[in-house]
Amino acid sequence: MTDTLTGIRAVFWDNDGVLVDTEPLYYQATRDTMATVGIELTEEQYYQFFLVENCGAFHLARDKGFSESVIDELRDARNAKYNDLLKTSPVAIAGVEQVLQRMKGKFVMGIVTSSHREHFDTTHQHTTLTQYVDFILTSEDYSVTKPDPAPYLAAIQRSGCRPEECLVVEDSERGLIAATRAGLKCVVIPRNLTRRGDFRAAYRVLNDISEVSELLA
Repeated sequence: MTDTLTGIRAVFWDNDGVLVDTEPLYYQATRDTMATVGIELTEEQYYQFFLVENCGAFHLARDKGFSESVIDELRDARNAKYNDLLKTSPVAIAGVEQVLQRMKGKFVMGIVTSSHREHFDTTHQHTTLTQYVDFILTSEDYSVTKPDPAPYLAAIQRSGCRPEECLVVEDSERGLIAATRAGLKCVVIPRNLTRRGDFRAAYRVLNDISEVSELLA
């Protein structure tokens, strides 16, 4: 790292893919649920529908003529399967806790996620990461989620800082779009399914979460 960011007072962390490695589990739960009605969901489709457009995949069932009541049942089944996977799978990403520990008290820190609160709470039953942040915003805290800027606009307000004093840490294209639409600098740490994203609008593309604290040193 050859330079550092100055004037940053708040850091907003995405959750899935940045702090915890849950994206493959959500893909697995969605793929397996769709397969029960004869629909194959590829990684390429998942990336586009979930990590870029944020439109989900149940429109594939709708296009095949399945009723809204069946789609609701599929969604409930997917959510239940995902919750079960979260209960049994280790998800903490190596090095994350050490970074949060070093930064605690030096910055206002919040987790800003599109996940449901139930899934977020289940995920972090197996981690100690939430003790390091000042606030948590989940999908229930805003009317629209990423790539809309609403989550990060809410985070700015919650932090009490000006937009130019805030930094976002994301792993996906839709998260980057949300951050930039909110007028925030965003660094991206691509991981697993998100590596194929277009991150040209990012302030910096990083290889590892430890580089975030180095950037802010």
